[in-house]
Amino acid sequence: MRGILEGRVAVITGSGMGIGRAIALDMARQGAAVITNNRMPRDSGGDAASTANEIKALGCKAVAFFGDISEFDMAREMVGSAVHHFGRIDILVNNAGGEDKRGNPWEMALEDWDRTIRSHLTAAFNCIRHASLPMKEQGWGRILNTTSRAWVETTEQPNYAAAMAGIVGLTRDVARDAGRYGITCNAYSPLAKTRRTNIAKQEAAFKAGVISRAMFEMYSKIAPPESCAPFATYLCSEDAAHINGQVFGMKPGEIFIYPAKVEQYSIQSDAGTWSHAELTKKVSRVLLQDYVNPAPKKD
Repeated sequence: MRGILEGRVAVITGSGMGIGRAIALDMARQGAAVITNNRMPRDSGGDAASTANEIKALGCKAVAFFGDISEFDMAREMVGSAVHHFGRIDILVNNAGGEDKRGNPWEMALEDWDRTIRSHLTAAFNCIRHASLPMKEQGWGRILNTTSRAWVETTEQPNYAAAMAGIVGLTRDVARDAGRYGITCNAYSPLAKTRRTNIAKQEAAFKAGVISRAMFEMYSKIAPPESCAPFATYLCSEDAAHINGQVFGMKPGEIFIYPAKVEQYSIQSDAGTWSHAELTKKVSRVLLQDYVNPAPKKD
């Protein structure tokens, strides 16, 4: 039986381990030739080369590309390697990231902010910039960006929250601009056992009051990275040609969608301008009728 990605060429960033590795293997099993990627080789394995070797051991095609794709020219070289080795690029999965330093906004160093924005948001843009043109020329492409529920809510991670929200905005813009050329661009927020979701780290965050008990319990039940791969592969297939500009979330055994339109309640002014008295009356009663302050109460 032919796989749903038969004949396609996929570039998957951050695919040396974790979710990226799982996606690379799943896409290869579904017929895609794969370019794997991470920044540099690791003596202990768990890098682009070891993932590529696993794929080739399955009888499938793969080439490893080492390089930091937060660098504009490095992203261009990676996309070029797909065209060089396999003649085209059909699929781009932006999965690369890095270790992001936590901290309150009043204490975060600028270099920690810049590092996170570059490793997530800038890297995603760089890859899209270079991959979208050949996709446009061939009239077919799939772009899948990895975000996190941090774009909705998090704490002590202003750098990561901004990068994840930026990826959502980038996704929706690219979907509109590239959709007319047969290219889809979606984002998803996978939840699986990785270095970032290490249960010991989450337990420490819970004890420190950084995350809630409900969130800690959710992390303790999450599945391995392989649980996320089939959905990523599906979104990059012909079967998902009608899905564009959407943002999905994943929990153990559950896939959900974030609403594309964020407008909910509204208030109107007959005069066209607002008085302070009118705002005091209407904002809390109408606009914020379901509102709960996300900040904890003062000690």
